[in-house]
Amino acid sequence: MAFNNNIKIHEQFKVVPPSSIQTTTLPLTFFDIFWLKFHPVERIFFYTLPNSQSHPTFFFQKLVPILKSSLSLTLQHFLPLAGKIVWPSESPQPIVQYTPNDGVSLLIAESDADFDRVIEKSPHEASLSRSLIPHLESIDSFASIISIQVTLFPNSGVSIGISAHHAILDGKSSTMFIKAWAYLCKKTIETEEESPTLLPELEPSFNREIIKDPNQLGVTFTNNWIEIISKMFPNEEAKQKKLEDFCS
Repeated sequence: MAFNNNIKIHEQFKVVPPSSIQTTTLPLTFFDIFWLKFHPVERIFFYTLPNSQSHPTFFFQKLVPILKSSLSLTLQHFLPLAGKIVWPSESPQPIVQYTPNDGVSLLIAESDADFDRVIEKSPHEASLSRSLIPHLESIDSFASIISIQVTLFPNSGVSIGISAHHAILDGKSSTMFIKAWAYLCKKTIETEEESPTLLPELEPSFNREIIKDPNQLGVTFTNNWIEIISKMFPNEEAKQKKLEDFCS
């Protein structure tokens, strides 16, 4: 099945949490370190919209600002997602670090593909899905945790593509984030509140003290990754701790 799918990129935003929060760090547990080198988890959600709401003028002038503001509110509850994976020289393993003005990449795009055919439960070219998913940045000094692409299919619907680092987001936490964003977006539209309250069941927990590691599995997994990377890149010194090698 062939699709005419010319993607037009309209804007790219960095969406930050609404309040100025001090630098915070979150250690990675052995549950996280195990997935450090795995490919990002990529998901696409499709939403059918009435013609009036999926018209480009309404979408870009009304819906995009609401998506941005509600995403910002959501990041206030999921603060580590706005940060980065870094590996300080004094740290035995990578950590998640959020610093003021950190944020999530939000790409706003438009596709000329036939939306009804895109959402059909039938095989189609993988290149179509690829064009609806954003790139997750990873360089020597840091690795991004999540990036988002919202693509408009004029007069039909939208897709939300998400690329997330598997060491930080598993299936449950990723789904909770999406549900929280959807809930705050809906509340913003319905009530026009600037800062609606998130449901308690959608509030994440970042308490790492409840995870015990008496056998130092986190250190073991980190050393295993260092050994693997050293074999893959024999000319690189492991002590340089290049996150691009570990997280891409």
